[in-house]
Amino acid sequence: MRILAAFLSFIVLTGAAAAQRFPAEGFADLNDRLAPAVVNISSAQRLGDDEGNMPDFPEGSPLERFNEFFGDAPRIANSLGSGFIIDPSGTVVTNNHVIENGDEIEVTLTDGRTLSTTLIGRDPVTDLAVLQIQSADEDFPYVSFGDSDAARVGDWVIAIGNPFGFGGSLTAGVVSARGRDVGGRYDDYLQSDVAINTGNSGGPLFNLDGDVIGINTLIYSPTGASVGISFSVPSAIAERVVGQLIEYGETRRGWLGVSVQNVDSDLAESLGLSAPRGALVRRITAGGPAADAGLQEGDLVLSFDTFDIVDDRMFSRLVAETEIGRRVQIRVQRRGQPVTLAATVERLTEERPENRTLRTRPEVEAGETEMFGLTLAELDAASRRRFRVHPDAEGVLIVAVDPLSDAAAKARPGDVITEIAYTPVETLAEAVTVLEEYEDGEVALFQLNRGGQFVFQSIRR
Repeated sequence: MRILAAFLSFIVLTGAAAAQRFPAEGFADLNDRLAPAVVNISSAQRLGDDEGNMPDFPEGSPLERFNEFFGDAPRIANSLGSGFIIDPSGTVVTNNHVIENGDEIEVTLTDGRTLSTTLIGRDPVTDLAVLQIQSADEDFPYVSFGDSDAARVGDWVIAIGNPFGFGGSLTAGVVSARGRDVGGRYDDYLQSDVAINTGNSGGPLFNLDGDVIGINTLIYSPTGASVGISFSVPSAIAERVVGQLIEYGETRRGWLGVSVQNVDSDLAESLGLSAPRGALVRRITAGGPAADAGLQEGDLVLSFDTFDIVDDRMFSRLVAETEIGRRVQIRVQRRGQPVTLAATVERLTEERPENRTLRTRPEVEAGETEMFGLTLAELDAASRRRFRVHPDAEGVLIVAVDPLSDAAAKARPGDVITEIAYTPVETLAEAVTVLEEYEDGEVALFQLNRGGQFVFQSIRR
């Protein structure tokens, strides 16, 4: 009987714990409480004569009579999205891509009212924007940010939004992954299997406490519709960005003037690490805080302030989130030796990314050498023009890459080798001398000048 009683007590306790994590009655109570703070957003763009007015039909055309009808009236392009109110005054958070081209932005509340808004600020880098509802004095229903860092894979989450214009739609699922990177500068997305579709962008992702732990931003789909992989900007990033947009109308990110890259297993081996970690410095901006602190290209950043660096994305986010003017400690590994530096974080000036054009493989010519899957040649005036090499680049030119070699995914025709294993190389003979020291299967660390940007790649012979 004691064993049976203990077993029944275990069932009761675990059942109670489960009830705390999953509502016995579903999500209806959460929806009733949260939905009034979720808004539908419509953004209208008026297109001028140079941006899409109906064309004049040619004289004699059967459609000529419509020219007078259309006249000079501008066309209007519309986009639909979602958002949520975060305070009683009517401050709304949404995605930047929902409103960035809009001349007129309106929100529709759950009670059916449509109200105009003004733009407080937007941040294309994290795809976030803040609006202010224009209305007479009233208190709006609102929701609060929660702690996305506490969200675990497997936790239940719900989304409320405006998919395909069907406002007030609720979908549910679980957090399926954390820390997803889809190519953005500060990506750290929460991934969920919640159904997210066109029109959900900018809407909230709630935990079961009713706190916003993410802003639904994009999906992965071969069809354009939900297939169960959606990405949300975590509240840990969004809350800080939103706060700056409200206070300053813009973001104020930290800057050190350093470009870093991730450390993969091959780079870790060439750097003497037992496992990949840290962020490898590939470029230092002259006169920037990192240069003033003594940071060097090829340094491996192991810690920043009080944080151990896991990868390049973590380092970039920490720098961006650091208070402007703060002095921080940076611990690096330099040629196998530990070095500690102090740097003062300055403010980042946002710049547009440059467009890059990939070059095709040229024919192999005399005077070239093939090693490590790379066809190498001297860098001269003719090859500079042929491969559009950056004017400041000096070293040994890569003219072709063996697609079956380890170098295939790491080097490109037109890259210029500036260093091998921290040894500067200016001529083909110098590069060959260094590379001949490696046995088959060994890894060499290359510094490459790629269109004016320096990258490190470990390539196996």
